[in-house]
Amino acid sequence: MAKIVRTDREIEVPRVDAAIREAGHDLVLLPDGVDETSLIAATREADVILMCYTPIGKRVIDAARKLKGIVKYGVGIDAIDIDAARARGIPVVNVPEYAEETVAEGAMTLMLALAKKLRPIGHAMDQGGWIWPEAQWMGLDLAGKTLGLVGLGHIGAKVARMAGAGFRMRVLAFDPFAEDARFARTGVARRGEIRAMLGECDVVSVHCVLNAETKGLIGGAEFAAMKPTALFVNVSRGAIVDEAALLRALRDRRIAGAALDVYSQEPLAKSGHPLSALYAMDNVILFPHLTFFTREATERLEEDTLARVFEIIEGRKVLIKSRDPRLRAQSTGVVFVD
Repeated sequence: MAKIVRTDREIEVPRVDAAIREAGHDLVLLPDGVDETSLIAATREADVILMCYTPIGKRVIDAARKLKGIVKYGVGIDAIDIDAARARGIPVVNVPEYAEETVAEGAMTLMLALAKKLRPIGHAMDQGGWIWPEAQWMGLDLAGKTLGLVGLGHIGAKVARMAGAGFRMRVLAFDPFAEDARFARTGVARRGEIRAMLGECDVVSVHCVLNAETKGLIGGAEFAAMKPTALFVNVSRGAIVDEAALLRALRDRRIAGAALDVYSQEPLAKSGHPLSALYAMDNVILFPHLTFFTREATERLEEDTLARVFEIIEGRKVLIKSRDPRLRAQSTGVVFVD
């Protein structure tokens, strides 16, 4: 019998929990926000750590003397000390493909909601029952507008397809790591300097991974480069954006609006949070990090998560589907999808 500790129990993955228990393993569920001391105590004898948002740092990894693998049931791996895991030969794996189309649809949904002023019109309808076509309610067409993508990975490429072929938008992207062939294949025009691209765009959508190079990539200078009529969407990671600069840009009407699904500090809160002021802004749409959360995506997530867990428990090599170089640098107990 293996001991498996799953953090972030508020995220429901019932098939994962049931399958682990049905196989006779000991499953321990920990809440979001568990402190490191409690986490170390719970994982000291763990064979597998299943995590989503809870940081798994060096102290946790070093104290878990029986640990055979860490599974991120999701995509982003920035909360895991991968170097500490590699030093002990402990495989780290994520589930990178389950929600690519799903999150791309979410980005388009938020983009449309901003363009059509869904939030302020909804508020006005709730309060008065009806409104008439006055200037304050006038929305935008996406057709013919310029979309700028920060990152042209799997999700960014899918947004490009939906926006270009579906809405007839002109699509640009800044991604110094993407090959020219990817731009050609997706029909996206490359831009080599982010601020110059932002100045061309009517809508900006963020789709890059969070790492040392992208943390704070979009800050005050970048918002200043945008058109005052531009809309900003982030469904990637909150820390890619200087959120204080974003708040100032919205307050000063430096940009026209923003739709956010991700935040550096989660959960978001109506008071006591650095971004609490966003709740009062009618030109802002706040989503609770749920663009990934659909029935179909959850089924794919649970299937891949279970496959990786049982590979670890059974002593087989763990399948790495991600192309993230931090995961591709592993050499112990892993096998890669080409």
